[in-house]
Amino acid sequence: MNSLLSGAYRGRFAPSPSGPLHFGSLIAALASFLDAKSQFGKWLVRIEDIDTPRSVKGASDLILKTLDAYGMNWDEEVCYQSKQLEFYQHHLEVLLNENQLYACQCTRKQIKALGGTYNNTCRDINLPLENQTIRIKQNHPVNQFNDTIQGKVLISQSFATEDYILKRRDGLFAYQLVVVLDDINQDITHIVRGADLLEPTVRQIYLFDKFNKNVPNFAHVPLAVAEPGFKLSKQNYAQAIDITKPQLALYDALRFLGQNPPFDLLNLKVDELIRWAVSNWNITSVPKVNEIQLVKDENSPQCQFLAL
Repeated sequence: MNSLLSGAYRGRFAPSPSGPLHFGSLIAALASFLDAKSQFGKWLVRIEDIDTPRSVKGASDLILKTLDAYGMNWDEEVCYQSKQLEFYQHHLEVLLNENQLYACQCTRKQIKALGGTYNNTCRDINLPLENQTIRIKQNHPVNQFNDTIQGKVLISQSFATEDYILKRRDGLFAYQLVVVLDDINQDITHIVRGADLLEPTVRQIYLFDKFNKNVPNFAHVPLAVAEPGFKLSKQNYAQAIDITKPQLALYDALRFLGQNPPFDLLNLKVDELIRWAVSNWNITSVPKVNEIQLVKDENSPQCQFLAL
């Protein structure tokens, strides 16, 4: 039975193994975990290692070790995208047989010269698929959706109508394809993640429809940023969270998510702190903004937050 119809909650956290978890990724992990467990649901972990050039040796194991240390225990076996290649190719061919895909010879440099948005140039010229980028035809593009946290989200027409990539010229499957197929395969019903993925959500909704599957409920939490428009990430060397003393980072993450945790939580063991967080989780209290700036006070171990 489909989980969306049966009412069973299945959420997930899907980090890429490009480095250790930092405060920004802790926020996404904690929000998705608490939302699942507060509704007596399953919480799955998926390692998004499809982009092999960006994967760092040992990062997957460190991520799992960190989640465990922070009291976020996952249900079921961890899924690794690198082991799903035949599954992805099969579904790509389904779309190909339905005349939903086409080959594109345009380079990033050429698209950048056009203003950065691909204008679907190659859609009707029937290029051979070998050694080319493969794009999907957006015949009925999605440009809005309702988000549990952010409310009604409107996406620009240029982004919504762009035929986007499902398989790269180098043979690697694109994120947009694999994330949807993984969510379908794992029967995910609820997706709680960072607001940097608000725009791509419309493309993923389009793909759920193409595969005739129900669209999960989406909820996008604010991004933690060092300054406006500059999110914390592994690519900009955000500091790894402390695996030996999780309480302060968990406390700050709960504050960031608007959960108003009492200060004495810092005196609890990690599992006790997590139990409090699950029991008191309220997704409607999460700030309805895309970014929150972290401001470090040298006189206090706690983070200060400035909504943007």
